[in-house]
Amino acid sequence: MKKITFVRIASLALALLFTLGLCACGEKGDSSKTIRVGVNPVPHAEILENAVKKVLAEQGWELEVVVFQDYVLPNTSLESGELDANYFQTLGYMDNQVETNGLHLVAVAGVHIEPMGIYSQKYKSVSELPDGASIGVPNDADNEARGLNLLVQKGLLNSLGQYGVDPNVTAESLTDDADANPHGYKITPLEAASLPLALPDLDAAVINGNYALGAELPASYPALEVEEFTDETTLQRTNFVVVKEGNENSEKIKALVDAIRSDAVKQYIEETYKGAVIPSFIDPPSSK
Repeated sequence: MKKITFVRIASLALALLFTLGLCACGEKGDSSKTIRVGVNPVPHAEILENAVKKVLAEQGWELEVVVFQDYVLPNTSLESGELDANYFQTLGYMDNQVETNGLHLVAVAGVHIEPMGIYSQKYKSVSELPDGASIGVPNDADNEARGLNLLVQKGLLNSLGQYGVDPNVTAESLTDDADANPHGYKITPLEAASLPLALPDLDAAVINGNYALGAELPASYPALEVEEFTDETTLQRTNFVVVKEGNENSEKIKALVDAIRSDAVKQYIEETYKGAVIPSFIDPPSSK
């Protein structure tokens, strides 16, 4: 009786080990066809979940989107091997993080730009803006200059005058520079994140793409004009897919890049974001 019981127990144990072995093999196989990508919520997670995932699935890949609310963890998680790639940052930010924190990351593919746009709840085109109209711009140094340059680019200002040259010349003082601002637009610097909230009290505002999306402006009040880019500024403003150094040519990353740069993803970006996000399928400098 004891012998029979022992045999049965041994048989059950072997069967269990065999079953576990099959499960382990299955999990390993699934893992080898899963691509884990770290992103910020908007628009990065939306683009992956709503467009890229389907393209990858058609090729036999499973996409796992890992959403982060900050700009630090997506890179440290990539460095530690918890992610296969991340998609949220510009080259300038990545280079700074690599240098500052000793990371080993490289960009492999440009995906999109979030251009600044000129938004208004009162007017349908910039030509309708009356003399003396109030125009909000971001008040931090980089985005303020970028916003003012957009006003020049679209003909609302003739130039920046001495802005950026004379430290005494501010965005607000451009209001009274008749040569640079012949229409006397009242330039009002405000915190970038607050501009969508202030839009009802302004005639127009220059708003970063991420804040415009967060306030759902493209759907309700599409941009009157959006930023245009040179080759240099395109490179500076593009958000890239980034991987750990050495993984650039892996099968997973090649599949991810092909999917994220597909016609279906380009169409999704253009139709969904209506100019608040634009495709920028460029290569990083090292890939050219």
